[in-house]
Amino acid sequence: MTTTGAHQLPRWLKRRIPKGNANHFTARLIEELNLETVCDHARCPNRMECYARKTATFMILGDVCTRRCGFCSVAKGKPRAVDPAEPARLAEAVARLGLRHVVITCVTRDDLPDGGAEHFCRAIAAVRKATPASVEVLPSDFGGNRESVDRLVDASPDVYNHNCETVPRLYRSVRGRKADYRWTLEMFRRIKDRNPAIRTKTGLMLGLGETTEELLDTLCDLVDAGCEMLTLGQYLQPSAGQLPVVRYLPPEEFDALAEAARRIGFPQVAAGALVRSSYHAGDMLAECSRLT
Repeated sequence: MTTTGAHQLPRWLKRRIPKGNANHFTARLIEELNLETVCDHARCPNRMECYARKTATFMILGDVCTRRCGFCSVAKGKPRAVDPAEPARLAEAVARLGLRHVVITCVTRDDLPDGGAEHFCRAIAAVRKATPASVEVLPSDFGGNRESVDRLVDASPDVYNHNCETVPRLYRSVRGRKADYRWTLEMFRRIKDRNPAIRTKTGLMLGLGETTEELLDTLCDLVDAGCEMLTLGQYLQPSAGQLPVVRYLPPEEFDALAEAARRIGFPQVAAGALVRSSYHAGDMLAECSRLT
């Protein structure tokens, strides 16, 4: 076990800032089209690298979340009304960036009857009308609304990603009172039952106090529920207002966990300190398609 104070990052978490103007191009385009990205709002450590590669994870349904998850730095409160023009602007950004694969996530919108599922479907339709890009969705849990999950599955995204985030014991402190581990598993079963062709994906943050045994048990549950792709990354405290880091995992531990996840049954695994759920997502989809 490696324990390091949250204020002191270990050497493997320090990275070079990419050079060039592509990251400025991406940032300016996002600002011009009045779009939001989880890269910015979640203070992702890979933001500048991804922007330099002219890619981003787009966050729809506004920039204010109705939940107060312990790990997340996205603003909380009362969201504004849904913008009906947002899907068209999103599609324009995907086209101008030349993306071959786009990841669309969202804030949680418990204030909406369908949790924003219909808006997701409009975003998928707009992207597909404008570009040949494959589409990965990373929605909320829709507050347990089965009809919302079904509606999004029927829009046939190439990848349906929902982050488990942590082990069941830590669900309440990390994901909040409204999150339900059993519903997370049911969602994956429901997706695969309704459309087996959709690739299923999940991600977990490590270093929040989970044990290896708990993590492996959770991975077994996820595989049994039909999940195919997995990302494992180091939790990093975005600001003083979020949960502290309990420990930093060294690179060799991520390697061992990735191998264990493959033995458990995940065809495709990305694990590393700076891995995030949408990091190199297009490459991950291509490799999963090749292997299965």
